[in-house]
Amino acid sequence: MEIIISNSSGKPIYEQITLQIKGLIMSGELPPGEPLPSIRLLAKELRISVITTKRAYEELEREGFITTIVGKGSYVSENNTELVKEEQLRKIEENIENAVDYARQGGITLKELHEILDMVYKEE
Repeated sequence: MEIIISNSSGKPIYEQITLQIKGLIMSGELPPGEPLPSIRLLAKELRISVITTKRAYEELEREGFITTIVGKGSYVSENNTELVKEEQLRKIEENIENAVDYARQGGITLKELHEILDMVYKEE
């Protein structure tokens, strides 16, 4: 599992970790049941505070992406397919809202947006 931390990012380090692990889970690169590195090991690898890593894991657990078993470690949650789908839909909605905002600013009509969407969707 590769996580890249950017000190120049406007996002806190724990949030960068959280977003990247969510992305790995949603892409299937981290499948259900997969163990995550220990909090201490990940902190050491990233050269950050254990507290920061712990906060990221707590956030992931609170959102249902991982499960932590005391004394055993943290694992990708088994029952996260609906959660992953919900997260993907949330991101899609956010991107569509941004696209609509850009369209409005550029004077693009809803019909033109539909044509673009149809064209992009057919390319897949």
